[in-house]
Amino acid sequence: MNSDVIITCAVTGDDTKVTKSPHCPVTPEQIAAAAVDAARAGAAIVHIHVRDPETGAFSMATKHYREVVKRIRESQVDVLVNLTCGMGGYICVGREGLKDTPAPGTDFVSQRARMQHVIDLCEEGAYRPDIATLDCGSLNFGDGNRAYVSTPDYQREGAALLRELKVKAELEIFDTGNLWFVKQMIKEGLVPGPAMIQLCTGIPYGVPADVAHLLAMVNSLPADCVWSSFAISRMQMPWVAQSILLGGNVRVGLEDNLYLSRGVYASNAQLVERARTIIEAMGARVLSPAQARERLQLR
Repeated sequence: MNSDVIITCAVTGDDTKVTKSPHCPVTPEQIAAAAVDAARAGAAIVHIHVRDPETGAFSMATKHYREVVKRIRESQVDVLVNLTCGMGGYICVGREGLKDTPAPGTDFVSQRARMQHVIDLCEEGAYRPDIATLDCGSLNFGDGNRAYVSTPDYQREGAALLRELKVKAELEIFDTGNLWFVKQMIKEGLVPGPAMIQLCTGIPYGVPADVAHLLAMVNSLPADCVWSSFAISRMQMPWVAQSILLGGNVRVGLEDNLYLSRGVYASNAQLVERARTIIEAMGARVLSPAQARERLQLR
């Protein structure tokens, strides 16, 4: 069991279904406010996607990331900022192979383009993130003909870029083979220690949200890593307890689950508060951002 727990809050995500919640933050101001509220509730890390303020659809625009990070920093609330680099990996295939592929819905771009907002903010200097995600594998993403593509060489490029930028990589694992390759990148010296690993369960069609699969991945983790896990929808809170029991940290937030209870929409801060209640009821303590920074050996 982990007695010193880092809470991450994933505040909005990229899925348009999240916007049906009245608490879903859309504008940079709303996203930053939700992140600050989550930090005040006990989150040491906030995981940030941005959206088009007019449409609510996901965005990759540096200007929106810059405004979110600026507002968080200016709030004077200490929290580690984790920016996604996951957008730009979707390929929708047609039913006639290359004749109608890529199909509508494809956003596939280079690895560098997926990370351009992080590169821009690091080069500007004022609003650098502490952490950025690297999606560590390809998978069929839901039913139909959409796949997320992150090849070994794309991952190597992403890890090398984050190492050069001195931004901590959060390595997002969606299936067992992803973890296998993460260990290969560590072996190649692309991931400075301690590796930060997020085990993402329950997302169709990656690793299922069940204890046997999670335990198998935990048993295969590289030595001396700092790991966390989450499950989506109604399994979010049970996964808080499950992750802690197996020695990990936790992630909650509207990106992964909209509800506090059946039919009751949650805010991000409420989900963090619920997670904190579970953690403390188990006899563990919630780490502050400063303590999480030390654990992750952030500069």
